[in-house]
Amino acid sequence: MLSALHRTRHTEPVLLSPSPQGGLPGAGTQSPRAEGDVLDQRDSLRRRGPERAPALWLRETRPRCRAEGGPAARPQGPARLPAAGLAQRGPLSPSPAPTLDIMCSPFRGSRSFLPEDRQELLPPPPTPMAYIPSGGAPAAGVAPVGSQYCVCKVELSVSGQNLLDRDVTSKSDPFCVLFTESDGRWIEYDRTETAVNNLNPAFSKKFVLDYHFEEVQKLKFALFDQDKSSTQLEEHDFLGQFSCSLGTIVSSKKITRPLLLMNDKPAGKGLITVAAQELSDNQVITLSLAGRKLDKKDLFGKSDPFLEFYKPGDDGKWMLVHRTEVIKYTLDPVWKPFTVPLVSLCDGDVEKPIQVMCYDYDNDGGHDFIGEFQTSVSQMCEARDGVPLEFECINPKKQRKKKNYKNSGIIILRSCEINRDYSFLDYILGGCQLMFTVGIDFTASNGNPLDPSSLHYINPMGTNEYLSAIWAVGQIIQDYDSDKMFPALGFGAQLPPDWKVSHEFAINFNPTNPFCSGVDGIAQAYSACLPHIRFYGPTNFSPIVNHVARFAAQATQQQTATQYFILLIITDGVISDMEETRHAVVQASKLPMSIIIVGVGNADFAAMEFLDGDSRTLRSHTGEEAARDIVQFVPFREFRNAAKETLAKAVLAELPQQVVQYFKHKNLPPTHSEPA
Repeated sequence: MLSALHRTRHTEPVLLSPSPQGGLPGAGTQSPRAEGDVLDQRDSLRRRGPERAPALWLRETRPRCRAEGGPAARPQGPARLPAAGLAQRGPLSPSPAPTLDIMCSPFRGSRSFLPEDRQELLPPPPTPMAYIPSGGAPAAGVAPVGSQYCVCKVELSVSGQNLLDRDVTSKSDPFCVLFTESDGRWIEYDRTETAVNNLNPAFSKKFVLDYHFEEVQKLKFALFDQDKSSTQLEEHDFLGQFSCSLGTIVSSKKITRPLLLMNDKPAGKGLITVAAQELSDNQVITLSLAGRKLDKKDLFGKSDPFLEFYKPGDDGKWMLVHRTEVIKYTLDPVWKPFTVPLVSLCDGDVEKPIQVMCYDYDNDGGHDFIGEFQTSVSQMCEARDGVPLEFECINPKKQRKKKNYKNSGIIILRSCEINRDYSFLDYILGGCQLMFTVGIDFTASNGNPLDPSSLHYINPMGTNEYLSAIWAVGQIIQDYDSDKMFPALGFGAQLPPDWKVSHEFAINFNPTNPFCSGVDGIAQAYSACLPHIRFYGPTNFSPIVNHVARFAAQATQQQTATQYFILLIITDGVISDMEETRHAVVQASKLPMSIIIVGVGNADFAAMEFLDGDSRTLRSHTGEEAARDIVQFVPFREFRNAAKETLAKAVLAELPQQVVQYFKHKNLPPTHSEPA
């Protein structure tokens, strides 16, 4: 039984002048006024076209390197799984993975950055070999997907030399802030750690950015002397800045430039060095370390040890790669396991020497040297399978002075693991298809769509909040589905000819083939169905959630990362079947599926926030917990006056993480990937 509120809402259905015979579109006639209004709206929509939101996520997922034989084409996944009552479409023709042109690499033949304070010379490293993935040009007749260039992850290392000394009793405590330009404004991107009492810092924190060959990506590096614990930059002394494009850095790989003050005058003799590293390898290495009987360095205590890892560079100097946390007051520290990209630690060369330095932390920045040792990734891999590896920590000065010197302690490598850290981009380029379905709320609370106050009213500009949400999400997701055929479903309406309420109907009135061609096809089917249904109720989500979940469950039988399902629900009100919906979402959390809910109008959407498990774990009425958070809720009213791309970014904010999280949990690598 419906509540009194629901009975009040739905006992007076909204009738949109259906044909006298109660037929479907194209059958019978409509009242002249209704027909004219709807035709005018549809003509306006066709003339104007949808107001498209920029494809924000395309930067993360489209290949941008030139491929032999033409633009890179995303490998096609298997055919969409048929379901009972739906017509099966023909299989898709797989295309080979593109062959990348090595000329697209901005790092070919360039040199890497190394800190000035590590002057030891090393043997020249072997010349790196260019790697060309196997495969040929895209298959004939296969349309290219996305841009012609691939996104490269770029890691920037920053150091400073001869910085201004802003402190009276000591030296400056510098940190670096990276700004990126957006619409003519500088936006803070990230910050490094603070180097205490140091005018020649080599920052351990790296900046990681997406490199787009076809864009001018302006960057600004600003250095400050930390004086307070405040995060406000105006609270710290300015040491100088340097601006350039990311392309300038990657084309040289390493640049050194003078720092400038706000008036463009030199900041003393201060210099900044920025080096770029292409993160083309998605392997990561996880190390777990401890120490035993390290040297005591503090007069009234023990030691506060931490480790620094260095790799050799092309110019024979050492480059800081990673710094562990400080463990206070102990000679037997146990550091937290840490993970770094393998290319950052050793440039992908497992035989390359790695220098490990152990220090005792001092607040004034004058850290006491305890000892050091050298190793390599190949040697550290011997610590697998629960067998620890021990290294003597040697202080060369003590070793030369003391005849009976043995070591300054032992560093224990408890475990070393190398794994693939697959990203959303890896899965998309590996052939994963995003299967998009739209669910539209046609309950009576939306109002008569012929009334300008209705949420379904299509204004003279050819849009409304429902269409805006469809375009914002669909224009981005449709690029990741090869055939761009999307099921579009409605709920909460009475359908002809018997006017029974349905919570799972095809808005094109073809139950055996509910697919619409692209986002424009969804918009056209939506506009066409409005005059032929009666808005009713209640607002039940569970039938549509279960509908998409059935397809997702069938996809799991393939045991491959080839399909991920996305359900966009657009609604104006409170969920009537909350218990059933909670249960459906909890069950769907075990499947390759995400749910995006866009709330239109000014209703209370507290129930939607409850389904979006950002702050708490969602549970069904039986107490079963969701395996993961798969719901993203966004109220449209917060974006009415914002740029269209802002809504798209908010709506899709959690989707890449949800895709990766599911496939990683199932131990499913990208279909077209190299083994770890």
